[in-house]
Amino acid sequence: MTTRTRHLDPQVRRALQAAGAAAKRGLDDPVLAELVMIRASQINACAFCLDMHVAVAVEKNGESVERIALLGAWREADGLYSERERAALALTEAMTILTDEAVPDEVHAAAAGHFDDVRLAHLIGVITVINSWNRLMVARRIEPGGPAW
Repeated sequence: MTTRTRHLDPQVRRALQAAGAAAKRGLDDPVLAELVMIRASQINACAFCLDMHVAVAVEKNGESVERIALLGAWREADGLYSERERAALALTEAMTILTDEAVPDEVHAAAAGHFDDVRLAHLIGVITVINSWNRLMVARRIEPGGPAW
């Protein structure tokens, strides 16, 4: 690992932190925000973000280890996630794994059925910011528990 890839401009870091904080505040559901960030980080193979957000979900927000462990199979885990959470996780996956058709209409409509316009915008913001963080940490080769700046 080279140290050249570890540097992140403080202005970029602060901007992403501010965007993430604003999006999470507007979503007004810290557990859901962490589930979304964990799921995107799983897809993006970002060990640093997974380590951090699993700890926050469990230690700060009281999330269960069972729900974290089964998050990658949320579709098959009937009854473990609410319909609202399932809509948010589907949107997370659609935005994280963009295909030729982008976010399918039915995925967007399902999310819009569980979130008002403002909260949906914040949910999309949370997903966008965690995908940015994932890409930065993976590209910079930041390991779990390691210094991010």
